[in-house]
Amino acid sequence: MPRVYLETFGCQMNELDSELVAGRLAQLGYAMTREAETADVLLYNTCSVREQAEQKVWSRLGELKKTKKSRPGLVVGVLGCMAERDGADLMKRMPVVDIMCGPGELDKLPELLDNAVRTRASLNGDQSASQAALQGNTSRRSQTLAAAEDRLELLDLSRTISPVDPDGSHRSAYVRITRGCNKFCTYCVVPFTRGAEIHRPPEHIIDECKRLAYAGVVEVTLLGQTVNHYRFEHGASVSVGGVVQPQKGRTYKGSHHRDAFAGTSVTTFADLLHQIHEQVPGIKRLRFVTSYPRDFGNDVLEVMRDSERICRYLHVPAQSGSDSVLKRMNRGYTVGEYLEFLDRARQFLHQPEIGRPLMLSGDIIVGFPGETDEDYQGTVRLLEQSRYKNCFIFKYSPRPGTVAYDKIPDDVPEAVKRERNNHLLSVQARIGEAIGNEQIGQTFDVLVEGLSQKQLKASGLTNAARKPRTIEVTIGGSAVATAPVVEETAEATGPVQVTGRSDGDLIIHFDANDSTHARSLVGSIVPVRVESASGLSLRGCAIDS
Repeated sequence: MPRVYLETFGCQMNELDSELVAGRLAQLGYAMTREAETADVLLYNTCSVREQAEQKVWSRLGELKKTKKSRPGLVVGVLGCMAERDGADLMKRMPVVDIMCGPGELDKLPELLDNAVRTRASLNGDQSASQAALQGNTSRRSQTLAAAEDRLELLDLSRTISPVDPDGSHRSAYVRITRGCNKFCTYCVVPFTRGAEIHRPPEHIIDECKRLAYAGVVEVTLLGQTVNHYRFEHGASVSVGGVVQPQKGRTYKGSHHRDAFAGTSVTTFADLLHQIHEQVPGIKRLRFVTSYPRDFGNDVLEVMRDSERICRYLHVPAQSGSDSVLKRMNRGYTVGEYLEFLDRARQFLHQPEIGRPLMLSGDIIVGFPGETDEDYQGTVRLLEQSRYKNCFIFKYSPRPGTVAYDKIPDDVPEAVKRERNNHLLSVQARIGEAIGNEQIGQTFDVLVEGLSQKQLKASGLTNAARKPRTIEVTIGGSAVATAPVVEETAEATGPVQVTGRSDGDLIIHFDANDSTHARSLVGSIVPVRVESASGLSLRGCAIDS
């Protein structure tokens, strides 16, 4: 069967999409490879949220022009948001592309790929072989029952879950609970490329978590563009071919378990968290991203507080510290409302005295159209008040297909954006360092992930030197596998540095006795006392149990 190289750009949603696609193709007999040069099929799963990710994709496609001339049977596919947003224009700009498949149509990829593989060589590069499966940028489901048309759920349900190799390291997994977004932030293309919010049935999600736990996964991250808006109306569910289909969500601001709509039974996000925690004890850590600061009820915070295996970590993008900028972004909240939520979350969840401090991370966009010096200073103040352990800070770049691109002039000079971006990064570095120093002397339960980067370099190893998994994909050009992986290293009799994360997502390094001991720790949770802090990581000593 053809060999497939799959490279992923962008967010965690794309990483999960690639894992599902790779698993489905492997089930159908395709051989996944980490070497693009030896592949018969090149697939690029794209993101339109950041310009840098897009430029990497254009670069990859540009490099293929000569390759396609010498290898007319090579099949090239563009998946994800760029395919959905650019449509036919992408193929016109890059005739090397044979297949385009939007994020809402990935279940159709095997059929498209099979057709392309069978016909491409015989057509000798004829562009008539090109195929596309796209929703259409302006297509949005407007009624709950219309979700019955959505068959992407079958891709999630067909997910390949392999037992974890006893010597393997990959013990964490993503589980999608919602798709799409209803927010229409003016800078963001996601509502147009991924469509309206669609919420998966809770029984499907819980079953997936159980299968992951049975396979040896100990940490699950629930994914959604606005994850805390999850809401499933059981009375409105639809079955297609015996499978309960996802349904379109409505804005929901309550914490009750019954809906005003004819007494319909509802599973809220808080309900879902509680059910997974109680029904899947094999999942030792449960976390979720990304949270939207508005409509985040106390019911969710109460469940997090009362559930020992739900992580004390929240990723809550603020985007700006200026009310006027937030209004132009159409974020739907004020700076005061955002900070009120963070205060509320800390009141419920911040418990450093028992080794469970609440850790926060966020997103900030600098240089959004109309941002003044005063607006920017407001963002600096918000960053200092929020005290994120880390924050993803980006310069604004207009994204085609968004409201801001069409209607709000990009009037902040690039030099000003760069200066503000660099300054804000330095502010965050100072805050992160202070938070790290505050953890010295504290003891955390650390989920061991494998050898630290320092140890890998000391051993002369790179990602390529690791034992390959059954299915391999790449994230931004770096190898990331979708089944268990073993980090091979020469046997060492002395200490070996390993790395892991606390439930608050703090990166913590400590020494194992030797290589054998290091391998035995992977996937386990070890108490570690922090002794020093450096940059974004902590250094500690394991406490013997």
